[in-house]
Amino acid sequence: MTNRQAARDIDTSRPHSARMYDYYLEGKDHFEVDKQAAEAVAVAYPGIFVCARENRAFMHRATRVLAREHGIRQWLDIGTGIPTEPNLHQVAQSVVPEARVVYADNDPLVLKYAERLMRSTRQGRTTYIEADVNDPQTLLDAPELGEILDTRQPVALSLNALMHFVTDDQDPYGIVERLLAVLPSGSALALSHCTPDFDPDTWAKVTDIYTGSGTPVRFRPQRDVARFFDGLDLLDPGITVGHRWRPDAVDGAAAGNAAPAPSDAEVSLWVGVGIKP
Repeated sequence: MTNRQAARDIDTSRPHSARMYDYYLEGKDHFEVDKQAAEAVAVAYPGIFVCARENRAFMHRATRVLAREHGIRQWLDIGTGIPTEPNLHQVAQSVVPEARVVYADNDPLVLKYAERLMRSTRQGRTTYIEADVNDPQTLLDAPELGEILDTRQPVALSLNALMHFVTDDQDPYGIVERLLAVLPSGSALALSHCTPDFDPDTWAKVTDIYTGSGTPVRFRPQRDVARFFDGLDLLDPGITVGHRWRPDAVDGAAAGNAAPAPSDAEVSLWVGVGIKP
């Protein structure tokens, strides 16, 4: 599909989760229908902007940790979303210039901006696949994946703020298990997932907004998020709230050390990183 075709296929009649997320991150790649839905979420849950920022910050930290401390040189990032710099490959390649990254998403708008995801270092490689996490086999069989990633070597599976858009009826744990099954020992899962644990009433409202706009969601408690890591060796500090997963000086510098730490309820995001034995 070309960018011109993607533009024609973009549905602006109802909000889309990727474009709402772009709004939360103060991006510009969304439409009025997305803005209205996102602002409705923000009225119910003002912390959504903090949650989105902390989700991005976790992705950056997890990527750096896996590259520096665990020798990861390859990433499969599913549910990529609209490119927001620094993208995952930019973070990874800032640590290891030879890093290879495959992005996957099923939103035509992401495809429209996918060129941003291809600006790799000379030593590394990146590509974008139009695919749906609910069809993992098609994704795994995509020739572009095999051209970029060597699945005989460790790969980090990155699922950031994605699996809460996979309802229980869609077999979320089976999907993650299928994706991890083809990856060798030493591979990793980095996952973030919104949760109602700290404010159930608010998250019930958020669920209603997303579901009512045509995007079913399943925000899960910590015990259910932990199930995604069954069989993996969790890195310290385990399954924790997003801003508490290995905060580092880079985050403080980016924030100018001016803003106080957010509360767990504002973030409402369980995160974790596990290594496949």
